[in-house]
Amino acid sequence: MGKTELLLTIIIFNVFFAMFIVAVMIYIRKYKQRKIEYLNEIQLKNEIHQKELLATQLEIQQATMQQIGRELHDNIGQKLTLASLYIQQLLYENKVLDESERIDQVSQIINQSLQDLRSLSKTLTDDNINQKDIVTLIQEEVDNASVLKKCKIHFEHNFKCLDLDFVYKNVLLRITQEFIQNSIKHSQCENIFIKLNTSEENLWELKINDDGIGFNIDKILSNGIGLTNMKNRTAIIGAEFNLESNENIGTVIEIKLKKRP
Repeated sequence: MGKTELLLTIIIFNVFFAMFIVAVMIYIRKYKQRKIEYLNEIQLKNEIHQKELLATQLEIQQATMQQIGRELHDNIGQKLTLASLYIQQLLYENKVLDESERIDQVSQIINQSLQDLRSLSKTLTDDNINQKDIVTLIQEEVDNASVLKKCKIHFEHNFKCLDLDFVYKNVLLRITQEFIQNSIKHSQCENIFIKLNTSEENLWELKINDDGIGFNIDKILSNGIGLTNMKNRTAIIGAEFNLESNENIGTVIEIKLKKRP
């Protein structure tokens, strides 16, 4: 074999070897790419499955709440109404002043309980959510909580109208209710601030904060049902959830639903 043939053989071998190396690299690259795509697909399926589970839990919870609301209205509400009528009859028939005053006090308690029950029933059956816009719903919650005079609640928004369907309104309202109740019960706050705004980046952004004593986030997130419910509800609608709490400064949650590109 001459030098020319040997050189040609070496060149051909090197070319095929280089082609083999390139082919192996392409195969490895495609394999990694397919593996990444497969893992992303699995993750996406898991996320979809998790959202479906959360949505199912919400549906079951809503159905249960509706049933409780109807039961409160149809059963307990009717009994309280009947008790109120009996009390009114006793008040009419009784002629003793001291006893009349006591009966009247009992009547007022029953009537107030009946009003609270009707309000709760209306909220639970969700007719209230379907029929009203989110600003009205939150403002009603603010007004109801302000009656307790435990702290001042401030609500503001930067839009005239925000058209939301039931799921979004329900999530925003329930989270607002949960935060207000937790703050009033545990935070020893003087003020609660609620802001619901829209922007170029976000369809809406809900920010609620108080000026209370704060808490240990890690401990509360592991044991707190209320905060877990907030996160789960936020996950159902695909929004971002952020929670911060500092001792003697207060607690703040931010929930954002970004606009789709």
